[in-house]
Amino acid sequence: MLLKFPFGKDFLQIEISEERLEVVYSKYLEPLVNLSNAIKKSLIEPINSKPLFSLNKNKKICIILPDKTRACPTKEILPLVLEEIEKCKPSDLKILIGNGLHKPMTKQEIIEMLGENIFEKYEIINHLANDEKELIDLKEKTSYGTPIIINKIVKESDYVIGIGLVEPHFFAGYSGGRKIILPAVAGKEAIFNNHSYKMIDHPNANYGILNGNPIHNDMIEFMKFTNLFFIVNVIINNKGEICKVFSGDPIEAHKKAVEFLDYHVNVKLNEYADIVITTNGGYPLDRDLYQAVKGIATASRVVKNGGVIIMIAECRDGLGGHEEFRKLMCKENPNEVLKEIKENEPINDQWQAQILAKILKKNKVIIVTKRVDHKIIKEMMMEPASTIEEALDLARKLIPKIEKPRILAIPEGPYVIPNV
Repeated sequence: MLLKFPFGKDFLQIEISEERLEVVYSKYLEPLVNLSNAIKKSLIEPINSKPLFSLNKNKKICIILPDKTRACPTKEILPLVLEEIEKCKPSDLKILIGNGLHKPMTKQEIIEMLGENIFEKYEIINHLANDEKELIDLKEKTSYGTPIIINKIVKESDYVIGIGLVEPHFFAGYSGGRKIILPAVAGKEAIFNNHSYKMIDHPNANYGILNGNPIHNDMIEFMKFTNLFFIVNVIINNKGEICKVFSGDPIEAHKKAVEFLDYHVNVKLNEYADIVITTNGGYPLDRDLYQAVKGIATASRVVKNGGVIIMIAECRDGLGGHEEFRKLMCKENPNEVLKEIKENEPINDQWQAQILAKILKKNKVIIVTKRVDHKIIKEMMMEPASTIEEALDLARKLIPKIEKPRILAIPEGPYVIPNV
């Protein structure tokens, strides 16, 4: 069988002839025929909310966007949102990029994401979670102990609007909705608490789970301290095309989006695999090794203890500036990683390292990339490979007692939730 795996903005192909091969895909989603009309309709007839054009005039408005690591088609959504907002003649309008703790976006990256016209016309600001001058502490906490520290622009705005993509998320259950506030525009202390060892370690902090998920519940509580009153969340298919738009109340619109997506991405399997080949869904999510943990976490759901995960990720940005992640993972064994986090938190990127370390306790992981030094990958307790063929040969050697391994391929990576 010829298989295609997303790799950056292209694909890698391999012919696999094993009889014990299964390929997992989410249910097909039809793209919207008239995207512009669908977005406009959702803005005029939102879920449990007044339409954007009915906002009070001469108010301060802030629009929060996801950053470059998300596959959100912001360039197609934002102009239509701005069109509606301009009808209200705001006294001030700012666009805030919700970087969370990620690196701020460069001018060129912003232009690529939004287009030159919007870049030239509007004030666009990178959120900096470490810059105290840009933050405000409301001296309040959620019931989970998360301090309400947010970007000043968010606090000072009369209306806050969030744009986002709803997709499976490896510890928040699903992305979108409340995540455009925490972690996107929160202070580092708030993010550290929400992503703490205890929170990440909770059994319900996992793909597809919202009920009883402390990370999700904490995000909801945190969001309620802000003026986020309206979201525009979309669902895309495996070609990156918008298939559904959910606009309106941040809780209700997000809930509807999750209900819709949940049906399409949950896939039932009969047994675990010896080898799972997966991706990070291609560009932009596979742009660095740090983000690749998401696809690895997807594969870990359906691989046997002692089995092998093959992660195919271009990693055009290498480690993506996540040196703390690298430092944490350069240990003798995964238990040392978990011990260091427990004893020394908060540490930048500890959540990614915690999840990866737990996976490495039960599985070998092979990374297919040419953009990260293979020596670094080995130092981080994983195995490097330059091609899928090389990775498969290595995977078989790592499980020598299994003559005919059961192989599972998940080309969509973290955009699908496989369950045994």
